[in-house]
Amino acid sequence: MAKILSRLMPAKWRNDDPTIPVVRLQGMIAAGGSAFRPALNLANCASQFQRAFSDKSAPAVAIVINSPGGSPVQSRLIYKRIRDLAVEKKKKVHVFVEDAAASGGYMIACAGDDIIADPSSIVGSIGVVSAGFGFVEAIDKLGIERRVHTAGLNKSVLDPFLPEKEHDIERLKALQLEIHGVFIDLVKESRGDRLADDDDLFTGLFWVGENARKLGLVDEIGDIRATLKAKYGPKTRIKLVEAKRSLFGNKAATGIAMDPSQIGAGAAEHLFATAEEKNFWARLGL
Repeated sequence: MAKILSRLMPAKWRNDDPTIPVVRLQGMIAAGGSAFRPALNLANCASQFQRAFSDKSAPAVAIVINSPGGSPVQSRLIYKRIRDLAVEKKKKVHVFVEDAAASGGYMIACAGDDIIADPSSIVGSIGVVSAGFGFVEAIDKLGIERRVHTAGLNKSVLDPFLPEKEHDIERLKALQLEIHGVFIDLVKESRGDRLADDDDLFTGLFWVGENARKLGLVDEIGDIRATLKAKYGPKTRIKLVEAKRSLFGNKAATGIAMDPSQIGAGAAEHLFATAEEKNFWARLGL
């Protein structure tokens, strides 16, 4: 009703200042998630995207990214949902990088029509990594016998309690190269001739703001308020589209409830997830 009345008012009485919906994407990208660990994935941010792009009065949608990366599948799914909605709703997408848009975080950033970074933002890391631990000697010293029974020669590939096998490593590297190729193609398609001709671009290296701009990984150096006001006028307003809150107060679109008997397990999962995420940030020196 308010919108209808607003249209009936004389132009000088109407508030026609543009409002830009903003969706924040924070943290490591991973499938699943729980009340203790609201992961960044498509399921947990799809409703925010839908609400942001459904604002008919908004000329554009802003995406704020602060992520060291994670799941390549979830990264691409988020990228594709943003692009699909941008085409469907005929809206520009402006991506703003905070501390980092690295690896999968940068893949998502490529969904923007332009990418704006802070002078100290870390950008890039276009590569694929797999990491783990080997416990072969430790298990022997503890006097523990490892028992593994499989149907299929390759069902125990890269078992951390068994010595690495050369053909297992070769297989893993082949898979990584395939995923890396998908990543490279996506970046090239998105950034086009804005990318510099630099041999280091797709090696997994990452750069800080201005150097990322020179390489064509980002378009501008700036911040969200100043940039949007420059693009859409000094009276432009920003509206944060927040995720729904879960049972434990975490902002997660899924709002996952947890059985009280699972709280202890959930807390342990949260500790491991926190350590894993800190490791991702540490790779960037953050």
